[in-house]
Formats: sequence, structure tokens, C-alpha cells
Amino acid sequence: MNAAQRSQRNTFAALALDRAPALRNDADALERARNASSSLYVLMLPDSMLWATPTGTGLALLPPDHLTLEQRGSATLLGRDADGRAYFSCTSDEHPHFSGQALGLRALAANAPAFDAGLAAYASALAHWQLHSRYCPACGATTTHDEAGHRARCTSCSLPQFPRTDPAVIVLVEHGDAALLGRRPGWPDGRFSTLAGFVEPGESLEDAVRREIAEESGAQVMACEYHSSQPWPFPSSLMLGFTAQAASRHLGAGDGELAELRWMTRRDLHDGLNSGTLSLPPRFSVAFQLIHDWLERSAA
Repeated sequence: MNAAQRSQRNTFAALALDRAPALRNDADALERARNASSSLYVLMLPDSMLWATPTGTGLALLPPDHLTLEQRGSATLLGRDADGRAYFSCTSDEHPHFSGQALGLRALAANAPAFDAGLAAYASALAHWQLHSRYCPACGATTTHDEAGHRARCTSCSLPQFPRTDPAVIVLVEHGDAALLGRRPGWPDGRFSTLAGFVEPGESLEDAVRREIAEESGAQVMACEYHSSQPWPFPSSLMLGFTAQAASRHLGAGDGELAELRWMTRRDLHDGLNSGTLSLPPRFSVAFQLIHDWLERSAA
């Protein structure tokens, strides 16, 4: 399996959607798409909640006639599917008169099909950026959003802003037959995951891997390899998964971000999972896939 295939397997990363950038600035075509009976809308609610199906197993996508003219007119274009159907997102302070329930993105991701999970992540990330780009960072004046929700422009100095994504590396560190896993403060006892951190300005991904592992654990990384990526809109990250080889199993004091660090063999992890004394991150995370792939390699 290559990196592209591994990424497609990650939750939020398999959205089969043409984002249709040319449509964002075609006012007439955009209006027709917003009002077309075939178009569907992701509804964003307060506190980053989404309108989901009554069973919570997918998005409850609304047709245009269940939205107000104002909602349709300001809706954000997400793109078109293979059949040409347009998808939008819009916000509401109230639950719609449409069968469903309000659900957070993490809860939705646990059971939704790949398309719904990816669409929800996309809509959530854009909604967060729009909420936090209402003012100009240069002069403080208010902004307006155009390009179908994909650009903010200052009403005073005309400075444009575009949706941002914060890159972070997440790493499964190996030495011999063991992997380095950590537990953050506040996590349940026995919950362990891979190590992660944000990429700093002027830093390559490989440098970020070496720095983050050294800062959090004191371990020294000799080499690392890209594994896969995952959009992570909590609120606006892109997780870049790596595997890395440590020079030894020596650990330092770390920077205090982790409550516990352990080198675990595959046997340690299997035994802990079977006995219930250990648990892994949620299945929809790239951290889970990194650990799962490492465990699978022993069987290969």
C-alpha cells in the first residue's frame, strides 16, 4: 500500500468531491446551483454542531426549500459530486424542521460513511475560519466574505484572507521491536497514542519530527518516513503521519506535555488491549492507523 492509498483510508481524507473553484466567482451559475432542487446543504449549528441523521450515522443534508433565501444566498460552496450535484454549507441558530439531530464532528465521524465524514470536516473547517476572519488582522476593520465563502476581504484596506490550515506531524517512533507511545494528562488510565506537535515557521517536516520527539520524550530520531495525511478540523489542522527510527530507547525528562511515556513491544500492546488495561486513540484518527499498521507489520 502506498502513501496515497494510506491517506485515502484515513477518516476525513476520502472526500470524492470536485471543489469547483471556477464556480466560486460565477455569480449567475452560483445562484442557479444554490437554488437547484438537486443541491444539498450541510447545516452548521452553534458550538460547532452539525445536523445529522436521526440515527447519527451520517449527515442530514437539506434541500434548498428547507432553507431561507438569506441562508441560500450566503451559503458556502463545497463543490460538486461525480453526478454534478452541488453541495453547500450554511449556518443556523436553530434546529431545522427536518428530521435529524445535532451532533459533533467526532461523534459523527465514528459512524458516518467516508463521503459524509469528509464533507462534514470540510464544512466545519470553513465555518471555523469564517467565524474567526470577520476582522482584518492589519487594520481591525470588518471583512466581507466572497468567492462563495472562500475569501475574506477587508472593507477598509482591502487585505484578502484565505482559509488556513495548521500542519502538525504525528509520529510512531520505533526501536527494534518496540514503539514509543505516550499518554496526555486528562486521558483515561491506559489510553496511549503516538506523539505529535505543530510544525514551526521555517521548519521542514522532517525537522519537526526530530524536534517534537526530542522535546516531548528526549528520544533522538535517526530517520523518518512519511506515512499518510489526515485533515483534522479541531479546529484547523492537517495531520502529517510519519514513522521514525530512534537511536536508542533512552528517554529524557521531556517538556511536561505528556503524563506518561512507554516503550511497548507488540506483545505488550496486544496483551494490554486484550486485558483491557490499555486502549488506543479513536479509530477515525491517523494515530490509530499508525499503530494498527505497526501491529500488522509483525504478521507480514
